[in-house]
Amino acid sequence: MLKCFDGVETFLTSQSEIRTTIKTVRFLPMLVLLQESDLAVLFFPCVVFNVQVVNGIEISSMKIDSKITSRFAHNVITSQAVNRGNVHKEVFFDVDLPKTAFITNFSMTIDGVTYPGTIKEKEAAKKQYEKAVSRGETAGLVKASGRKTEKFTVSVNIEAASKVTFELTYEELLKRQFGRYEMFIKVKPKQLVKDFEVNGEALKKMQTSLCSASTFQLLRFRSNEGISFQGHISFKPTLDQQRTCANCSQSALDGDFTVRYDVKRTTPDNLQIVNGYFVHFFAPTNLPKLSRNVVFVIDISGSMSGREIEQTREALLKILDDMKEEDFFNFILFGSEVHTWKEMLIQATPENLDEARKFVRDIDTRGATNLYGGIMRGIDMLNAAHEQNLVPKRSASIVIMLTDGQPNVGISNTQEIQAHVKKAIEGKYPLYNLGFGYSVDYNFLEKMALENKGLARRIYPDSDAALQLQGFYEEVSNPMLTDVELNYPENEISDLTRNSFKHFYDGSEIVVAGRLIDNNQNHLTADVRGEGYLDLKLTVTPEKITIQNGNKKTGFTWLDSVTLQQEGLTLIINRKRNVVLTMGSGASFVIVLHQVWKKHPLHQDFLGLYTLESDKLSEQTHGLLGQFFHPIDFTILEIHPGSDPKKPDATMIVKNNELTVTRGWQRDYRIDPRGVDIPCWFVHNNGAGLIDGVHTDYIVSSLF
Repeated sequence: MLKCFDGVETFLTSQSEIRTTIKTVRFLPMLVLLQESDLAVLFFPCVVFNVQVVNGIEISSMKIDSKITSRFAHNVITSQAVNRGNVHKEVFFDVDLPKTAFITNFSMTIDGVTYPGTIKEKEAAKKQYEKAVSRGETAGLVKASGRKTEKFTVSVNIEAASKVTFELTYEELLKRQFGRYEMFIKVKPKQLVKDFEVNGEALKKMQTSLCSASTFQLLRFRSNEGISFQGHISFKPTLDQQRTCANCSQSALDGDFTVRYDVKRTTPDNLQIVNGYFVHFFAPTNLPKLSRNVVFVIDISGSMSGREIEQTREALLKILDDMKEEDFFNFILFGSEVHTWKEMLIQATPENLDEARKFVRDIDTRGATNLYGGIMRGIDMLNAAHEQNLVPKRSASIVIMLTDGQPNVGISNTQEIQAHVKKAIEGKYPLYNLGFGYSVDYNFLEKMALENKGLARRIYPDSDAALQLQGFYEEVSNPMLTDVELNYPENEISDLTRNSFKHFYDGSEIVVAGRLIDNNQNHLTADVRGEGYLDLKLTVTPEKITIQNGNKKTGFTWLDSVTLQQEGLTLIINRKRNVVLTMGSGASFVIVLHQVWKKHPLHQDFLGLYTLESDKLSEQTHGLLGQFFHPIDFTILEIHPGSDPKKPDATMIVKNNELTVTRGWQRDYRIDPRGVDIPCWFVHNNGAGLIDGVHTDYIVSSLF
């Protein structure tokens, strides 16, 4: 019999601390894993007696209530068990929780008496744990139960005819991938449950609403009856529906209740402020994808032989099918030695892809694990490609490394490897580390990836390992922006999470949170910067203004007064006066509508294009106007009277040419839409000698 005193305590500690401590301890299972690197341990001050565990426990009900608000899930699992026998019996409560979840409450109610749980900090938990072990008290350990889950287990003995109710509350911030959020609940009661129910509710809040459906994936469930969705998800299988067969007592419920959804957005970002804190969600859509420069660094040591290298080859062949002709790539193989497919990055032309497929099919294993040599060769190759301008400037570069072991050739000290890798990359592109199986030093891979703006992922050695590799590549294969920064006024915030990101990928979301200095502040300005392709077309005529983003077209007239902000651009239409276009923190342009007297015999309304802060434009800007967006060197000599006494002539030395120019006045409309007279020099003969080429190079026939 297990008789517990008042109080149940929940503590946090690290996995390494627990695993080094528990070797000499006899446990009754009670445990909790909140995150991959954190454990919650339950302590029950108990007296242990010898008890014979027999059948006779009935789970009378199990209810799972989930509420989704925007990107946050709040879940409550309630389970009630009854001892139908005539002796003490041990009752287990175990559930699989997402690794990213955190427990906020746990309690047990036995015959009307509730035993609540409390959460303590890691250091306090460690001390309490050691005290409990030294006193021989019951404690528990977290155990992994799947790729995405950890198992929470508690056991307690109850009297005959008694009942116990377990209640567990956990919460989770959901991550956006492939254009949607996903919340799943593991459904595995292990036996028939008279009253089984899963409820999911999508709440509307803060001008964001849910806009998709749910799926239910049960591996052996025979029917989808009892599932409904319309803002509220309900799953209530009957006892007959739960059975594996008509007369069976085994439960068929063994799968995931999964809700996939996205939130409606009116702008690319959403900034929320509550009680002195803010969270900023950034997820622009419809941006064109950047070309990719990918170096694959693959472990071919002997331990990768057999199934692992076969699955790696299969995944790489599928990845090659996803390559576009504007992409660049290469393969680095490391065993005891380091081998490369090509000496430099190669463009993904059809011919090169065919050659790469032959290379991948012939990849075989040999030697030890020269991880350092392999990854440094890949980094050096990518650095050289950028230094020699072999890859497009507007492109996203990444290194993907796959290994199943630990470095044992060349430099094998992991801290030394991390230092060299960080110095070589210098923050120029992210590093993604894939750890195949359980023999890898995953902490080393994860830390090295995070230090270089990437992430690590464990690849489980199952039959679908190739699909896992492909799935990871799909997450990082659609870059839309590079060097993304979200900045806020320094005098308004006191704390801030990570706010710079090397890449933004299609379908993902960047989240930044912080604390405001003024708790009563309800407004915050965010400055978002990033580099990418601009697929926005602005057409301005004297009659109307048209904005086209991809296939979406919007039109305005000069009579409108409009301010638009879209994908880093700001467009302001000042009624009957001008259009101001600002490109983020870059240059601004003013388009002025010059209206002419309606009965003028020769002229008609026309447009004037003027630049503001043209120094922020690229040095490579060209064209009739572009060649003058940056200052040019010239000298004025020999000023003398011209044909017009009010307009003197002079000699201009420019571009090694000697030109005759005339002094005059021109109206400048950049600041004042009415124009301001400014002095200037006029070049004769259609600008010959001043402009690049001749003026006819810039004339489009039949323009109007």
